[in-house]
Amino acid sequence: MSHTATCEISGTHSHGEEPAHGGNGHSHGLVDASIRRSHAGLRAVLLAFGILGLTAAGQTLVFVLSGSVALLADLIHNFGDASTAIPLGIAFLLRSERAERWAGLAVVLAIFVSACVAGYESVLRLVDPQPPSQLAALAVAGAVGFAGNWIAALVRCRAGRRLGSPALVADGDHARADAYVSLGVVASAGVVAIGVPIADPLIGIAICVVILRITWRSWRTIRGHEHARDRSATGRPPVAGP
Repeated sequence: MSHTATCEISGTHSHGEEPAHGGNGHSHGLVDASIRRSHAGLRAVLLAFGILGLTAAGQTLVFVLSGSVALLADLIHNFGDASTAIPLGIAFLLRSERAERWAGLAVVLAIFVSACVAGYESVLRLVDPQPPSQLAALAVAGAVGFAGNWIAALVRCRAGRRLGSPALVADGDHARADAYVSLGVVASAGVVAIGVPIADPLIGIAICVVILRITWRSWRTIRGHEHARDRSATGRPPVAGP
């Protein structure tokens, strides 16, 4: 699959930090490479965080005006997506491969929690229907969510592939899928406008299902890299396919 559709990385990647922290001597070149990687990772994380923070803030304002549960589902997810910058930023600051692996797991957990919250709110609105208003603003909010997530995904994916960071790659793939999820908000505004308000919470539930799929995909990205790293450390070649 091409990188335009996914942010997966294959094979093993050298993080350039282990020789700097262990062994009998320290190479200044390797230390410098580790520092450069840390700075590059932090820049990517902070840039994506700023983009998603502005996106979520704009969507919050529109949610207050419209009350759309489809937008709420997307909004909750975007806030969760932005918050994953915290463990990722700490991991890059520490220049620790172990911390980076834990950050990747934190990303997966954040995605799963956002799916649960969004699903609960959608079912609640299905039981007690409250059709959204301000449909034009709602559609604009969905478009803003799409643009913000798409740009954040590009930043994370490119940096993740360049730095060999599975955690950053998983977060970028997550944001890329979120961009398409935001289009569901635009669809919600359209179906309510033509007189099918029940579709709003149904789209919210559909978004929840998509988020759960993203959770599984991100988990596979993290675990796949772990297995590749373990094979490299033990000197065992990958298992040949049939």
